[in-house]
Amino acid sequence: MTETNNAALRPAAERPTSSQESLPKPLRKIGNYYRRNIGKMMFRRPIAIETERPLISFSFDDFPRTALLNGGRILAKHGAAGTYYTSLGLLGMDGPSGPHFTRKDLDAVLAEGHELGCHTFAHLHSWDTRTGDFENSVIENRNALAKLVPGAEFRTFSFPIAEPRPLTKRKTARHFLCCRGGGQTLNSGTADRDRLSAFFLEKSRDNIDAVKRLIDRNRIERGWLIFATHDVAENPGPYGCTPRFFEDVVEYAVQSGAAILPVTEALRVLQDGEPEDE
Repeated sequence: MTETNNAALRPAAERPTSSQESLPKPLRKIGNYYRRNIGKMMFRRPIAIETERPLISFSFDDFPRTALLNGGRILAKHGAAGTYYTSLGLLGMDGPSGPHFTRKDLDAVLAEGHELGCHTFAHLHSWDTRTGDFENSVIENRNALAKLVPGAEFRTFSFPIAEPRPLTKRKTARHFLCCRGGGQTLNSGTADRDRLSAFFLEKSRDNIDAVKRLIDRNRIERGWLIFATHDVAENPGPYGCTPRFFEDVVEYAVQSGAAILPVTEALRVLQDGEPEDE
């Protein structure tokens, strides 16, 4: 494995900083704004968020083991399942969010009714990586899954670390039913199925009221709210939250009357019809 690939496999907090970090602050702000927004505006695949019952999905990026052992347990307690966005190159490795998934965890996710999503094989930076290399890593992840779990497939994708380049977004979308970004908001009205918005829980893990307000807004707007995080641990890393916080969010989501569904199941509801009442 080359030094470049070794760097790519490291979680975000351990990687070399982008060349943009050397720019003056005003230019960095302009560059960051451009990177955050250009992909949102181009190569859109609109989908109408029209549902009588609001939708909420819980997703986990990088698949730390605690996301399944703790997060999955909490979801199951409430009769729900989540989406685990997986970079198979991280199998068995450690990172800022703790130990990543094992081979047996892949089977457990599917056996417990969750779904696996793609996150590139080498956990590549969505903006800094050349489009061709990024797509190759998407294909490599798909092929690795076929070998590890015959019959399993990735139907949804989460862009690692940053918003994607426009061409990266377009080429990646050809491989999936939908793709997810960030944005700290919900999906309502008309959304882009190739760059669905998500709310990262760790950014409000000391402010449960902010999360509850967003769930309330999702109920009123009858939208699709996709939560994202990484580890779910008593002493979480910088990108995770505690089991108590996570369970509080799940409980409030259930109380809101939303259908709690994995990402592609929620997408199916929007395309084909309403979920059954629990």
